[in-house]
Amino acid sequence: MTNIVHASHAPKPVGAYPHARRAGNLLFLSGVGPRDASTNAVIGNVYNAEGRLLSYDIEAQCRAVFANVRAVLEAGGAHWEDLIDVTVFLTDMARDFAAYNRIYAEYFGTVQPCRTTLGITALPTPIAIELKCIAMIPEGR
Repeated sequence: MTNIVHASHAPKPVGAYPHARRAGNLLFLSGVGPRDASTNAVIGNVYNAEGRLLSYDIEAQCRAVFANVRAVLEAGGAHWEDLIDVTVFLTDMARDFAAYNRIYAEYFGTVQPCRTTLGITALPTPIAIELKCIAMIPEGR
């Protein structure tokens, strides 16, 4: 049995997909980015008067994406400690990996899910980081 999860405290998905789906005791999160749940603005982005992206703050985006992952996990009945696999997409591996890796260690210190980090050329919106996660919810929760 699979259940669709919509997280009211996370930004709305940017496409026709749910925040997550639960299949048995597994929770599969769709890609989660660093947008503000109430304004839909990308956290840490700076734009010029024409709306062109000038710069971004990878540390702010990391913290925002981790908060959004937590909101989706909780909506699906999971906790941070239930994460078993995290795939991270960075649009500028050379520039951002060190800061991302440091902040990741702050949030995931003792949790230790499996992790894959990929450098990619673009994401569908002007974000520098996106996470794709799988959690295993303990029996009875």
